[in-house]
Amino acid sequence: MTASLTLASSLERLGTESAFAVLARAKQLEAQGQDVIHLEIGAPDFATPKHVSEAAFASVRAGETSYCPSAGIPDFRDAAANYLAETRDIPVEGRSVLAANGAKPFLFFAVLATCEPGDEVIYPDPGFPIYESAISFVGATPVPLPLREDRDFSFDPGDLADRLSERTKLVIVNSPHNPTGGVVSAADLAEAAAMLRDSSAWVLSDEVYSRMVYEGSFASITSQPGMLERTILLDGLSKTYSMTGWRCGFAAVPDALIDPLERFFVNTTSCVPPFVQRAGIAALTGPQDESQAMISEFQARRDLVVEGLNGLPGVSCRTPRGAFYAFPNVAETGIPADELATRLLDEAGVALLAGSAFGTVGADNLRVSYANSAENLTAAIERIAAFLDEQ
Repeated sequence: MTASLTLASSLERLGTESAFAVLARAKQLEAQGQDVIHLEIGAPDFATPKHVSEAAFASVRAGETSYCPSAGIPDFRDAAANYLAETRDIPVEGRSVLAANGAKPFLFFAVLATCEPGDEVIYPDPGFPIYESAISFVGATPVPLPLREDRDFSFDPGDLADRLSERTKLVIVNSPHNPTGGVVSAADLAEAAAMLRDSSAWVLSDEVYSRMVYEGSFASITSQPGMLERTILLDGLSKTYSMTGWRCGFAAVPDALIDPLERFFVNTTSCVPPFVQRAGIAALTGPQDESQAMISEFQARRDLVVEGLNGLPGVSCRTPRGAFYAFPNVAETGIPADELATRLLDEAGVALLAGSAFGTVGADNLRVSYANSAENLTAAIERIAAFLDEQ
């Protein structure tokens, strides 16, 4: 008899990102002839700036196509350090910055490097699903921190205080926020920092949407006294420079975590291709006009989408202050959000995500990515309106 083949039980704790599953389903419907408007995937619909691509081409022509240091090439680390220092008004040195194949490796490896079974990790709910996936995979305990709709999807510092304990090993902050577009104020971050300074918790501050703030100003928890020394400050090229497929993220890392994270890269991805890092240098140090134009267009699309959603029966939508997502509440439609998301794709040709894909707090919500043209966004609102009218 052939011995049975089994899989590791830890896989049961490994989650996924439903945006890609919905995208696959939408593509399947399109292959069958259905017209689908894509509001499910979080990727800018703009081309990578030309000077950025040209820098990569020049690097390839120069022969920079082999391995390079796992931590990143020195020029990229210095450029990223200067970028983080200037945009957060904090001191950052190139030696403290690491490059990775996107932002996700930092999310996963930060949890692996700091947490063990029995430890607790506080993370935003609703939140990027990879947070909870990584926490659960290592056997730590996920502790959701609710983002409150009546606070425009920011957390209440009192809720954070209630969840901090001697077992808290890591706190994840994400602002501007996926999936809600919420932005944490400097005042709330100051209160959070005051609590965290007296704790034994590391912090991971996911700031990949830092340049996409439409009202007010962006604030980083690393600007608070005593926080840079315990915080992994995460950013990347994907969103700001429309470089999602290039896979290049970077982070300023506390001294104690530089070697552990670099060893994870050595053991897994080896390095970010040097020509991608050359493109990253061009993005961070070159002209910013294309990036700024994209962000301005996102703000105009946000206004269009929020007005349209608030005009739908049974739908209410807070105005997101950042990123390129809206998170409308659909409880009053009488259709559960999970069912509504499925039916809008199958019956109306609008692909978006149910809020439950991001945690329990957003179970009555949908996530709408407005990284699509104004024409398509208008058409999507019209399709949703027609669908709801028929119910």
